[in-house]
Amino acid sequence: QVQLVESGGGLVQAGGSLRLSCAASGRTFSNYAMGWFRQAPGKGYEFVAAIGWSGSRTYYADSVKGRFTISRDNVKNTVYLQMNSLKPEDTAVYYCAGDPIKEGALHHYDYDGWGQGTQVTVSS
Repeated sequence: QVQLVESGGGLVQAGGSLRLSCAASGRTFSNYAMGWFRQAPGKGYEFVAAIGWSGSRTYYADSVKGRFTISRDNVKNTVYLQMNSLKPEDTAVYYCAGDPIKEGALHHYDYDGWGQGTQVTVSS
């Protein structure tokens, strides 16, 4: 499994921006397609965005399309999630995850490496 550590979460007002980072170690990062998920209190994992091995293909949930951008740097072994125009309903713990098999997977059980999560809170 790849080891993942998220950072960049925090408290922001509605309409603001945050950039999350996820640093990978332990395996060849470029062999992993990457995804971001989130979990709000009392709810299950929700797919947010995913990116292929090279970064040329990206996938987004409808709820974040046009507001969030996923990217990766295979030299720095890091995947990013730029979040703009944040809404209170974006409040959740955000997790990054790695999938060595396929890219664009939408379900959390398709991924075999997870970070510890970073809290994002958007106030109205």
